[in-house]
Amino acid sequence: MKYIKAALFVLLAGFTLLTSASEWLIDNDHSQLNFISTKKVNIAEVHQFTELRGGLDASGQFSVNINLASVDTHISIRDSRMAEFLFEIESYATATLSANIDLDTLDAISLGANSRMSVAATLELHGESKALELDVIITRLIGGQLSVVSAQPVILNTADFSLVAGVDKLREIAKLPSISQAVPVSFYLILNLKR
Repeated sequence: MKYIKAALFVLLAGFTLLTSASEWLIDNDHSQLNFISTKKVNIAEVHQFTELRGGLDASGQFSVNINLASVDTHISIRDSRMAEFLFEIESYATATLSANIDLDTLDAISLGANSRMSVAATLELHGESKALELDVIITRLIGGQLSVVSAQPVILNTADFSLVAGVDKLREIAKLPSISQAVPVSFYLILNLKR
């Protein structure tokens, strides 16, 4: 019995060390990054970006690179206009969210369990950088996966990223009386253990 306990301890310790030294990659096919635009005061629509890259490295550095050309509003002409006039992808092709994750807290999450964490992050978008506080739920899934979900939306303001002129341009083209400068963003990310 003593040997069984010792073996179990060694296995658990090895698993913890493996987790601490592991790298995780975002599974783009099973991840989502959504944002909501509001026009004419009370008409809200949900959009998304379909190309996300990045992950969590062995030191706890987390990053998500968002291909802004992959914006998907379910209307192709609007996608093109957003890419050209709002995001100006010729000059700013990607947005990057970066953060440092507490690996001790991550390692303490047992299989099938989750932990709610407050994460200090930085978003680089359209040549501007802004500090954000993210409220996330991290779950350790079966099969060497993590899910990272926004516990509540993050509200971004277009003025913080020099996007007001682009919003005004879109409003003019679409002949809309208004487009809100406050944009709720939510995400559901799946990370696979890098093998």
